[in-house]
Order: sequence, then C-alpha cells, then structure tokens
Amino acid sequence: MPSTKSDKPAYARVLLKLSGEALAGKKGHGIDLQILQDLAKDIKQIYDTGVQIAIVVGGGNIFRGMNASEAGMDRASADYMGMLATVMNALAMQDALEKQGVFTRVQSAIEMQEIAEPYIRRRAERHLEKNRVVVFAAGTGNPFFTTDTAAALRACEIGASVLLKATKVDGVYDADPVKNPNAKLFQELSYIDVLNKGLEVMDSAAISLCMDNAMPIIVFNMNTRGAMRDVIMGKKVGTLILPNK
Repeated sequence: MPSTKSDKPAYARVLLKLSGEALAGKKGHGIDLQILQDLAKDIKQIYDTGVQIAIVVGGGNIFRGMNASEAGMDRASADYMGMLATVMNALAMQDALEKQGVFTRVQSAIEMQEIAEPYIRRRAERHLEKNRVVVFAAGTGNPFFTTDTAAALRACEIGASVLLKATKVDGVYDADPVKNPNAKLFQELSYIDVLNKGLEVMDSAAISLCMDNAMPIIVFNMNTRGAMRDVIMGKKVGTLILPNK
C-alpha cells in the first residue's frame, strides 16, 4: 500500500507500462516526438525523487501481431515482428530519457547485442540500484504473450512495489468513457473484480500473474501532466487494483 506522506515517494521501485499506441499520439501510428519528449519529462520528474524506474513499452504503434494474425499471418511470426517493434520504441524512449539527463539501459528478451543488452534479471536490478532507468524490450521473448503480461512478469521478477499502467483515460471504467459519457470510474478494484467484470485493464494472464504475486496495479491517465508524479507521491490518482479484502 502507498504511504500517506506527501514529502517523499510512496514507492521505492516501480514498473511503468506504456502502450505503443501512446507514443503515436493523434497520428495513430509511428512515434510522435513531442509525446515522447513529454513522457520523458514526466519520467524525469519521478526519477529525480530517487524512485527506481523500469519500463515496458508496447509496439502497437508500429506493428500489432494480433491484428496480423487475424488477417492470416502465422501467429508466432506476427508476434515476433511485434516484439521487434517494441525494441524500436524502447530505443526511442532511451534516447528521449538520455536527452533529459536520465541514465538509461535497454534490455531485450531477444538478443541483439549491437543495440541492447540481453535481459538478465540480476543485471537489471543492479542498474536500478545504480539509479539507471531500465527499459525492457521484446516482451517476454515468447509468442502468444502480450506486453501487458511482460510488464506483470518483469514487475514480479525485479521486486517492484507497484505496476503503473499508463493509459489515455483517467483509470478503469465500467464502460468505454470515450463512447459512453456516463461511464463510471472505479477508484479501487480487486483482481477478481477485473476478471469477473471483464474489464479491459490488462489481459487475463497479466492480471492473474499480478494476483498470484500480490502485485498492486495503478491505472492512470498519462496525458494529465503531473499525474505520474502524483501517483509516485502516494496521491489518490486513477484506479488502484489490489487483492481481495
């Protein structure tokens, strides 16, 4: 549970999950450099508090394996292509963060030593201890798993205090708030609530992994300036997902 104090961070180590679509902005595809720079500035704010930060980024702004699979491509091949798209986004995020003076390392679940370190849990933890941001790329390295599942897995592996899910809306709603202006925002949910209600927070494998390891999830609006820092400082922002009480 987050601390109630406002003068210091509520969490020591966090895993931030960013969707690839978030990097595309209104363009809908590719990388919007202004969005990338704004994200890097927000991350720099929480980096300056001393919080250890790991990031998992999706690749949907470049290639979506699921969509290609539904169109007839072999699912495993499509997923591997999607993993490569996440590496491109991770390198872009690394560049943006380093331009903010944030020491950053990219670790890939698929080895490509010329551009990224291989994913090694102990090395990742050592980077975090040295106050370096670590961006995890290529998902889990396996087809049939989403980057949401990769985020849940990495959060558990590195002993993160919380998994932060950055979205384009203010949290988890009972309906799509873009299509339904009367949609209700949940302040707090249990993992079972998310699964039973079929809420589109993360895929069921990711939610189950968090539930099995009591990994709290906070869903918040990445487009609200300062929201990321407010979450880190323990303020009630977005939707908190916790074990059953």
